[in-house]
Amino acid sequence: IAFVQSGVLRKVGISGGAVIRVGEALGAYHGGVAWTEDDMIIFSSVGRLMGVPAAGGTPAIFGTPIAGETTQKYPQALPGSKGVLYTENASPVGFEGATLVIAPRSGGTPKIVVRGAYFGRYVPGGLASPSRSDGGYLIYIRKGTLFAVRFDLDRLETIGAEVPVLEGLATSSELGSAHLAVSSEGTLAYLPAAFATADYPIHWMTRDGKSSVLRATRAEWANPRFSPDGKKLAIDISDGKQRDIWVYEWARDTLTQLTFYQGNDSWPVWTPDGRRIAFGSDRAQAGVPNMYWVNADGTGEVTRLHESPRSEIPLSWHPSGKFLTYTLSAGGANRSDSMILPMEGDAVRGFSPGKPFAFLNTPESEVYSMFSPDGRWIAYCIVTEDGADVYVRPFPGSGGPWRISTESGAMPDWSASGHELLFLSLKTQTIMFVKYSVVGDSFRADKPQVFQPTPFVPLEWSNRRFAIHPDGKRLALVARDPTVVQDKVALFFNFGDYLQKLDSGRK
Repeated sequence: IAFVQSGVLRKVGISGGAVIRVGEALGAYHGGVAWTEDDMIIFSSVGRLMGVPAAGGTPAIFGTPIAGETTQKYPQALPGSKGVLYTENASPVGFEGATLVIAPRSGGTPKIVVRGAYFGRYVPGGLASPSRSDGGYLIYIRKGTLFAVRFDLDRLETIGAEVPVLEGLATSSELGSAHLAVSSEGTLAYLPAAFATADYPIHWMTRDGKSSVLRATRAEWANPRFSPDGKKLAIDISDGKQRDIWVYEWARDTLTQLTFYQGNDSWPVWTPDGRRIAFGSDRAQAGVPNMYWVNADGTGEVTRLHESPRSEIPLSWHPSGKFLTYTLSAGGANRSDSMILPMEGDAVRGFSPGKPFAFLNTPESEVYSMFSPDGRWIAYCIVTEDGADVYVRPFPGSGGPWRISTESGAMPDWSASGHELLFLSLKTQTIMFVKYSVVGDSFRADKPQVFQPTPFVPLEWSNRRFAIHPDGKRLALVARDPTVVQDKVALFFNFGDYLQKLDSGRK
């Protein structure tokens, strides 16, 4: 079995035994892994397909993207080493307009086989034609429905028209995924939609683990951040086609949309005075977000803060408003750097962006850098092949680093009301906190403790789904519903025969 753990592609025998390192796979989260018959392992890493020999080695790029596409996910090795089927899209989110592509294992240019669909899978033919190369089918998701079309495995081409097959599967057009698998004998396993959803309400959760509703309306939201006065919550919300920045005034139960671009705007960050919100947007180049900002009251125009050929994610403002931390994709397939954008000027004359500089630029991947409330420290996360942990360094100046998490941690955030630093435990899926003190130029952190004992729904690695209120007493997050038990998987036997009957009946 091949799998990704802590940024490393690994394998283990089905009977157990030693876990063997295959190669680096940092960023291969929710992108899929496929093992070909000629012993290559294909996986999605930071939106690109990579391939590595199953015996181990250095991963190399697999499959040239079609013009205009930036994201490749969910590979499946076709039988007979014919090729690798995968989903390709112009953006890392919003897959209703994606395409299904096959890269032939014999070489040659990848070819599009289905447009306007995602999460394609090949299903072998039924008992009536088990050996015919044109007896199999491609299945895929379009607008929440599973479709099928006959497929010629030798020519790598579809035959005839598609037919709708099944509704009620758990899918995500946001991530381009579906909770389904097909065996080599033609059995379909899937998770019913009732047991999985990307739409959630927003909850309050206090330190004792008790939760209450903050916003009851369900939405596909992420990356919440409270305004400095705590009265508003900035979030990004997807409707399946685009992601925009919204501001929620929770006392009035009022939601206001700030951006309207037909692409992806995400990761909102309030300025210290609460007047503006910085965010990442791929409006200039699909799939490559850069930093912008907009007035928090919805007036004025969106302004670009910085231009880069690499992805930028804004994270934290210095309390002076003169520095903005952000994560920069470092150009290699598996690295990111922690950067700082200086802002020149002042609140009276106005601010304008200066020249960015690196806070950290090491062979490792540094992400989620966050300024402390007094601006003296930056908490950040280092991701290595052994896992991820939270550290603190002074700003500016030298010293440290001081390691904060002890058993893995990510997504640090500071409490504005006291000397506490929070982070997500990747091991327990709970929020931890450490009390800290400052002695001279030294940062002293206590042992991590559980902020709230109840696990929550953390979403995937690439997004944040919790925020600490400025009062330091409660979190905004998605509480797990104890009444929902995800314990059922549907099995559809002889699925290939069923597809043949549908196909014959339609004709």
